[in-house]
Amino acid sequence: MATATEIVAIGIVLSLREGIVTFNPTGTNYEMHLAAPAFAGPMEVPIKAIVRVRPKKIWTVASGGLFISPIFGPPKTIQGRVRALDENNMIVHAGGAIHVSLPMDERVYDLANGPLKVGAMVNVTALPGATFELVG
Repeated sequence: MATATEIVAIGIVLSLREGIVTFNPTGTNYEMHLAAPAFAGPMEVPIKAIVRVRPKKIWTVASGGLFISPIFGPPKTIQGRVRALDENNMIVHAGGAIHVSLPMDERVYDLANGPLKVGAMVNVTALPGATFELVG
């Protein structure tokens, strides 16, 4: 299994404005607005990045598609398959790799459709403040 630092989002940065990058993951129409106050990387060329979110709520779900909502703006809902998992982080494949920090507060979790595990389908409602970090 790949380590968390090896699982990254690949795409292009479309713009940078007031510390917010607009990131377009490869193969999608998404334009995620992500905090990146120190970003000074390349624009409109393929790059690798880590997109991080903090969850308000995490559900395991029985079925459904992979998506990020809204299509344009900061990610608020992420649904996809768990690609990697440890005690502090989960990486969800949903139109790109999204790193989700796992809080200690049990009220965040609704695991009615099974435990968090690699391969499980999850739905994450993200708190404001998703971030972008250039890799390499």
